[in-house]
Amino acid sequence: MNSSVGRRFVASLLAAVAVAAIAFFAAVAVIAIITGVLLWLNGSAAEPKILGNAVQYTEYIALALFVLGLIAALLGAFERRWVSIISGVVVAVIGTIVGTLVLYATNGATLTGTAWQQMWLSLIGVNLGVWIAAAIAFPTAGYAVYVALDRRVLAPAARKIALVRIPAANLADGLVTHIEREAVDNERADKQWDDYVAALSDAGWQTVEVASADKLADSVFVEDTAIVFGDTAVISRPGADSRRAETVGTEAALRAQGLRLERIEEPGTLDGGDVLKVGDTVYVGRGGRTNAEGIRQLRALVAPLGYTVVAVPVTKALHLKTAVTALPDGTVIGYEPIVDEPRIFERFLPVPEAHGTAVVVLDDETVLMSSSAPGSIALVEDLGYTVVQVDISEFEKLEGCVTCLSIRIR
Repeated sequence: MNSSVGRRFVASLLAAVAVAAIAFFAAVAVIAIITGVLLWLNGSAAEPKILGNAVQYTEYIALALFVLGLIAALLGAFERRWVSIISGVVVAVIGTIVGTLVLYATNGATLTGTAWQQMWLSLIGVNLGVWIAAAIAFPTAGYAVYVALDRRVLAPAARKIALVRIPAANLADGLVTHIEREAVDNERADKQWDDYVAALSDAGWQTVEVASADKLADSVFVEDTAIVFGDTAVISRPGADSRRAETVGTEAALRAQGLRLERIEEPGTLDGGDVLKVGDTVYVGRGGRTNAEGIRQLRALVAPLGYTVVAVPVTKALHLKTAVTALPDGTVIGYEPIVDEPRIFERFLPVPEAHGTAVVVLDDETVLMSSSAPGSIALVEDLGYTVVQVDISEFEKLEGCVTCLSIRIR
């Protein structure tokens, strides 16, 4: 069992325990109170055994709620708040019925038509409290326990994995939209890619190759095919039709890393190069490759993970991260002539060169930048950072940058 599966099992188990426990104690209290009140109205003294009877009556229902809650959690009931609401009602009703059936069976009751009728009527009678308590607890306490354990308490320690993809043989046919096309030297590009991967490895990153796609010219720009948010990866839907097939290989590689997968669906389009994460804020470029529906879908996917999506207009560059990226301290850097609205960002620092906009954060003190932007490198170094330089000039001829060539899993 890998750590991701094990973590989810523990989170599911404890969430199910929480739901069953809340329903159990709520039901015991309600049954004991109602029974006591009825006895009092009839002029009888409430006996101490009332509580014991209430416990005995409810324990089978609580057990059924636990089992069904665990199954629902393992099937993904807590992955979405709205799914947990629906699942909570289903688990509560079915669990109450199953628990009541087990109670009848253990007490030797014959399941006649009258018994079945009484069981169903119990849902609006004696069992009303238990299933309502379970239905409320599932998307509230159960959801909170699951999220806290799966995404925080039991989350794995920081990891540094970079997915990369070897350049295709037809790299020179890659798309160009905002610059003039230049001849690409494939042999030199291969050497530059090797040096890029080596730089990541030297900085302590484990590099994992996505299966090659020799007929997909832009496949080396693997960042556009997925965005990683902790233990969750969102498979993109590239805005260029010719790039849609690239996501298959990336999805397989991310699944092998044990990440939970989500995806952007038609008619939404979204390129990973349009997504810039700064803390818990996610800036998403609305431009030629990412549409409004793609942004809406991403917002819905990452909001439960604690991220806020901020849409940013992009009209002067291919992607948002062609124009801006962020330093480890969260300062956004960009080349002003191709930034639509720098005031959107909380802290914005202009750099002197177009190729100096992109940084890959290697750690809190170190970034990776293109060697074709010496002025920008000097600026970043003057801020106290160590800059690892790589030559990616052949990829820059295709509007690529240092961020485009990898997907970082932290």
